[in-house]
Amino acid sequence: MLQPPLSSLQVADVPRQRVPAHDRDQDAPWHTEAVCRRDEAGLFFAPSKEPTAARLSREEAAKRVCARCPVMVECREHALLQPEPYGVWGGLTAAERRVVLARRRRRDMELKKAARGTIAAAG
Repeated sequence: MLQPPLSSLQVADVPRQRVPAHDRDQDAPWHTEAVCRRDEAGLFFAPSKEPTAARLSREEAAKRVCARCPVMVECREHALLQPEPYGVWGGLTAAERRVVLARRRRRDMELKKAARGTIAAAG
């Protein structure tokens, strides 16, 4: 029987038990402990033409899974650095990640501007 291709969150041979963070192999990739590996990937990615109410409900369910994940922060940073254009990653939707990225860019610009002002005042 043919199997569908694995999405970016699905991985074959998913471990069934979560390893405490202090016992985790530090060389293992962060996603080996992702709770979403044991859940339906469809929860994290929208089907085509999904009605708004269904999308909001699905995203909230995905965020509840993320909330109990030991690698939520690593997942979120991965999605922000890539940047991942679709799905719920690290408890944030694609739209929420765009807001976070815009805020980071604005903050970085303000810090650079303030640093230039400090250097000019000192000189």
